[in-house]
Amino acid sequence: MQDSIEQYMQTVGQQARQASRVLSSASTQTKNNALSAIYTALQDREAAILAANQLDMHKGQQNHLDSALLDRLALTPARFKDMLHGLKDVMNLVDPIGEITDLAYRPSGIQLGKMRVPLGVVGMIYESRPNVTLEAASLALKSGNAIILRGGSEALASNSAIAEAIQHGLKVSGLPENSVQVINTTDRAAVGHLITMAEYVDVIVPRGGKSLIERVSNEARIPVIKHLDGNCHVFVEAQADLQKALPIALNAKTHRYGVCNAMETLLVDEKIAEDFLPSMAELYAEKQVELRGCRETQRIVGTSVKPASEEDWYTEYLGPILAIKVVSGINEAIEHINKYGSHHTDVIITENFSLARQFLAQVDSSSVMINASSRFADGFEYGLGAEIGISTDKIHARGPVGLEGLTSQKWIVFGDGQIRQ
Repeated sequence: MQDSIEQYMQTVGQQARQASRVLSSASTQTKNNALSAIYTALQDREAAILAANQLDMHKGQQNHLDSALLDRLALTPARFKDMLHGLKDVMNLVDPIGEITDLAYRPSGIQLGKMRVPLGVVGMIYESRPNVTLEAASLALKSGNAIILRGGSEALASNSAIAEAIQHGLKVSGLPENSVQVINTTDRAAVGHLITMAEYVDVIVPRGGKSLIERVSNEARIPVIKHLDGNCHVFVEAQADLQKALPIALNAKTHRYGVCNAMETLLVDEKIAEDFLPSMAELYAEKQVELRGCRETQRIVGTSVKPASEEDWYTEYLGPILAIKVVSGINEAIEHINKYGSHHTDVIITENFSLARQFLAQVDSSSVMINASSRFADGFEYGLGAEIGISTDKIHARGPVGLEGLTSQKWIVFGDGQIRQ
């Protein structure tokens, strides 16, 4: 069986590489026609896709998947509509491929510049969310890349149904059907092959739990765009407008629990803690959020707050649990975020411009926000149409990864007979 998995993955890799060569020179019109055909195919298959998702949900419930995973797995009519909206947004984005920048003449007479080009073949490994299948495929196609998608076993029926629609759209538009391939086996060995096929795959994007991303990061022989977890913070500074702070802190935690841009730790300046925390705790109680706090938080709020451990400051709960710490000021808040955070998204709520600027400069995260919910750290909200993932790395791409994150640049030279002297 191991030999057959290896052979299957080699075939998938070869097909992706061949398709990538066609896509790299496809015109914007051709790529948009394919995305439009995929849109129509998805509309026509909505009932079948939602039915497939119900099968996955039923199996997930039987297998006792936790509530956060089930929430990510669920594909409702409203979420299906959002998927289509995201696809249309990608169609309307400016195609980055072929863009030439930084043209300048050199003393020799040559003209030098940079051209934006596709990465080639993207391998993506992800869990639960079937909408990611479409988001990743649409971004890869628009940026001229072939993509190999390996979803989780819990979403196999949903992903397969979406993939059928995508491949139908590709076929109708005349682009290679193998431009988008969904791995049809749940065997974990497929992941091991995908992340080591350097001859066929140019970049790996893992999107899921910490254990998955750690495995990929440790074993991959291919560059990885990743983030390990989303331990996000909101810091309510002493000069915050509490009428802004209350809804922001509530939304950042409770809008959706099982997402990487949800707040996991609330930091509150000691000067306003007594005024802010009781009201905030009441709002969380209405949402049945478990609070784990430092001693000062427990003193102010009362016995409803459980004592926070050192581990709590590091934890991405992905559920209705929140850590709270009272801090002495902005310096302690920044120190806490940079020590315990995951460099994903962190927020300051303040009316002090200078302190806001300090927070922006000193917090080492891929998204840093002033007076806004961390839930905005998202490719759709950032105007990217969709995202293939959120990177907390510092090289190549950082934050939500959209079209430009799936491209590179090459030097180009225009000459007219020049030779080097």
